[in-house]
Amino acid sequence: MEETITGIITSFGFSSIESFLALLVIVLAIIGAIIVVITFRPLMEYYPYTYPNSRVRAKIGKIFKEKQLTELTETDNLQEFKNYLRGYKDFAGLVDKYPIEQALDVNLAESYDLLDKIAPNDLKPTFDVMLHQWDIKNIKSILIAKEAKLNEEETRELLVPYGSLKDDLSKLIEADSVQDLIVALEGTPYAKVLEDALPDFNENKTLLTLESALDNYYYHRLLEKSANQTDENTRMLHSYVGTQVDIAAIKIILRAKADGLSYDQIKPYVIKRGYELRAWKLKEFMESEDMTSLLSSIESSEYGKVIIEAIPKYNQEGSITVFDEALDAYERKMADNMFKKRPFGVGPIIGFLYKKETEIKNLKIIARSKKGLAIPSSEIKEMLL
Repeated sequence: MEETITGIITSFGFSSIESFLALLVIVLAIIGAIIVVITFRPLMEYYPYTYPNSRVRAKIGKIFKEKQLTELTETDNLQEFKNYLRGYKDFAGLVDKYPIEQALDVNLAESYDLLDKIAPNDLKPTFDVMLHQWDIKNIKSILIAKEAKLNEEETRELLVPYGSLKDDLSKLIEADSVQDLIVALEGTPYAKVLEDALPDFNENKTLLTLESALDNYYYHRLLEKSANQTDENTRMLHSYVGTQVDIAAIKIILRAKADGLSYDQIKPYVIKRGYELRAWKLKEFMESEDMTSLLSSIESSEYGKVIIEAIPKYNQEGSITVFDEALDAYERKMADNMFKKRPFGVGPIIGFLYKKETEIKNLKIIARSKKGLAIPSSEIKEMLL
């Protein structure tokens, strides 16, 4: 090849020395191009995350620290709690516009909405699906409100004005029955989800049937849309949301077995297959005869270590909440590790998601503790995540 290139150069009337120098320049240019590609390829991978991560890191800086949460636990009542939040721009307008828990939900929804708008293109399909959680929450809240015979005002206080159904909430509230709600949802995927679950609901008369059908639809879509893994960042996000789906399934099965439910009773409420937990493994969990055999089965899964470490505390206290806490801690550690491992990629986005979710959960715990009889600050702190 070298002789061919030299011949081409010589044909233009260059001497041997000039040909050699020209060849050297070409070789160096090729080597330089290779070095540029190798050097800038990682930078090009991180470039789409530059703006999103700058926004996200600014948001992380505003999440309440331990000192602020402590000050909130020490407020004397709900009004004082709300006054404290009014001192922070992200909460001020919401606290005056909505009841406190609705205001906190709206703040969380705004965070997801922001991420959907600024997320790199490879992540956007996943965040598009995440916005559906507000549709699911609102439909479930309306179902619960109908069963509890709440009026329109009380029902609206349960809803979050986000998601694809935000402009149709009034129409949904007017539905007098599940069948009416299905009609009101016509043209959306939720109509078919509820319609398919309607026979079981008519037989057992429990809203859990409909709620689980909606949850399973959401989890399935979340796994499906995040499965398009083009690089380490998309693989990491898929792993994170997949783990959330697995943990949700494990929690449901743990509660069901603690209540002595059989496979047939549990099956309608659990997603058919998860991320690490394949269909056969979830079936094995649900077919466990009792709590002991279930724990043994989980021990042989990818989440075995988490469960094993919590068993002594479970044996001591006899409450499955110890497993919930252990699984939540595992998810929190996973998010923190991803934050550190991918600081210029998807890490800060995942870290912000979990930190924001945790902040809102803690604020709800404190808010609820301020509604009734006074609870000591030390006891409230023990309840925080």
